[in-house]
Amino acid sequence: MTRVVAGLVLLVLLVDAVLLAAVELLYLPLRIGPVPVPITILLAAVTTPWLVRSAARLGGGGVVAAAPLVTWVLGVLVLGMAGPGGDVLLPVHWRSVVLLGAGMFPGAVALGRSLSPLDRPLNAVPTRRDPDG
Repeated sequence: MTRVVAGLVLLVLLVDAVLLAAVELLYLPLRIGPVPVPITILLAAVTTPWLVRSAARLGGGGVVAAAPLVTWVLGVLVLGMAGPGGDVLLPVHWRSVVLLGAGMFPGAVALGRSLSPLDRPLNAVPTRRDPDG
């Protein structure tokens, strides 16, 4: 993959991270009747590791791999604290904390796995032969 294509793919991943942050904030207070249904917490838990793994496949090291996660966190905080028209989309509520944790923790685990030298297929690990036999 050329650098230009990798840069464009990374740009799309970063825009996707901001859009996902906006959607997750907008639908965070979703309710069905009196019951809160924060489905966007599950969305954040699934999409942030996917964004990190996709960026890590582009190469470029930890900065490229971490860029979608950092963009998502900044997107949630900026859009949540100073939303459109001065609205606060990230209220002081348990769902807000869980949304941040559900997005950051799996994303950080995916980032750590992508940076780890142990993240290789088993057949790529060299094996030592025992000289005794």
